[in-house]
Amino acid sequence: MPLRNIYLVGPMGAGKSTIGRMLAKELGLPFFDSDQEVEARSGAEIPWIFDVEGEEGFRQREIQVIRDLCSRQGIVLATGGGAVTRLENRQQLGTSGVVVFLKASVAAQLIRTEKDKKRPLLQRPDREQVLTQLLSDRAPLYSSIADIELDTELLSPKALISEIIRTVGELP
Repeated sequence: MPLRNIYLVGPMGAGKSTIGRMLAKELGLPFFDSDQEVEARSGAEIPWIFDVEGEEGFRQREIQVIRDLCSRQGIVLATGGGAVTRLENRQQLGTSGVVVFLKASVAAQLIRTEKDKKRPLLQRPDREQVLTQLLSDRAPLYSSIADIELDTELLSPKALISEIIRTVGELP
């Protein structure tokens, strides 16, 4: 049986990259972060891409990266928080692997992203309002493709990884 892909979705600051790296190491699988892949393939950082090409240009690059990564077998992929806003990404993720929605409250996101200067959507004074709106808009999209939903504030990273591995093993 081919190895399953595991995709982590959720809001910025939910811990997708951190949990993804640890999960991949635990399972002996390669780890990818879609934002890092966009940067590596374009030779530019995401804030620069947003400045020059706008969010639409970034999303087009992200669609290509996710399409390419979803065609592989046996990977762990942490997606950007907004990846689910594109139907093509939701279809790719939802049909080619197990999708894990890592939940985080706006309060947790504010703390976890406080010093991060690489998130173009948060380079504003009204960060809490932005995060609240993004979560409101995107949470139904995360849930719509999720096979598993876990709250990152209730479990430690180690417990989250154990729960993901256990649940993925029980899925048909």
